[in-house]
Formats: sequence, structure tokens, C-alpha cells
Amino acid sequence: MKKLLALLTLVAASFAAAAGDKFADISTDDLKKVIADKKVVLLDVNGSDSFEQGRIPGALNFDAVEKDLAKHLPADKNALIVAYCGNERCTAYQSAAKAAQKLGYKNVKHYSKGIAGWKKAGEKTESGS
Repeated sequence: MKKLLALLTLVAASFAAAAGDKFADISTDDLKKVIADKKVVLLDVNGSDSFEQGRIPGALNFDAVEKDLAKHLPADKNALIVAYCGNERCTAYQSAAKAAQKLGYKNVKHYSKGIAGWKKAGEKTESGS
């Protein structure tokens, strides 16, 4: 019984640690609105090849800007920053979200549907460099 209790405690601690890596999700409709209002910085974490093939309009290529991310983000630490990757199972977005958070940004969200969900919703993408 003690071993089972210890195991359950360990599992619970693991879930609690993982929960700290979660960022609030933003819906497609809400994302469309903040893009139209120019009130968001999008970080695409799909890699340079995918970025060039198609991304949410206005997104930054996280691979290209990661080293000097602060130069590409607004001075306002309350600005909305949204990170996304490929789809709902992808967790790569966390690298960009955590980088923004580490720089002091307080309004960092995740577009969990990713580029696949954006396309599935019939939304336009942009391509090229």
C-alpha cells in the first residue's frame, strides 16, 4: 500500500509539473479577430521549411528570430503573444511560449489547432520568406 501511495504521489507531482508548461488556448475566431486588429505577435514553431510553405499571415519564424527574440517583440510586456506549431498533438510551441514568458511577457497563449487547424478552418496562409 505504501508503494502504491508513493507511486500515486509521484504521478501527481509529474502532472503538476507538466501543468506548469501549459498556456491558455486561443480559439480560431479570437485569433482571427486579434490578427485583424493587429493586436498579436504570432510565433510559428514549425521550422523554416514549413514556415516558407505556409503560415498564419503575419507570423514570425521562431527558428529565425529565437536568438534575438526580444528585438521582434513589442516593448509592452502585456502584449498578446501567441505561439503555435503543427496541430493539437504538437508541443513544440512551448519553446516559443516559454521564451516569451522568460522575457517577461505576461499574456502568452497557445493556438492549439496549429497550422493544420488553421487550414482546416479554411483560413488563408502566406508563404515564402
